[in-house]
Amino acid sequence: MPKTWKILVGIGFAALIGFIVYSSTGLAVVNCQICVEFHGRTSCQVAAGRNQDEAVKTAQDIACSELAAGRTENIACDHTPPKSADCK
Repeated sequence: MPKTWKILVGIGFAALIGFIVYSSTGLAVVNCQICVEFHGRTSCQVAAGRNQDEAVKTAQDIACSELAAGRTENIACDHTPPKSADCK
């Protein structure tokens, strides 16, 4: 393998690692803790997102996956308004 090819592969690998680190740390600017009550049970979860709506939706998805049994209940839970939401 020529030396130039090794250098290009190294630069590409470094760029990929840099992009992954930037993507995972630079996008989340809002953190939300929400509590969802569904079928008499409550789950409180934390999630981060680029905006408040995204963070709340992600936290609700996590909470509903804990509370619901099956696809139909999960959809119903997703349409339930959060009992509380605290975003920063």
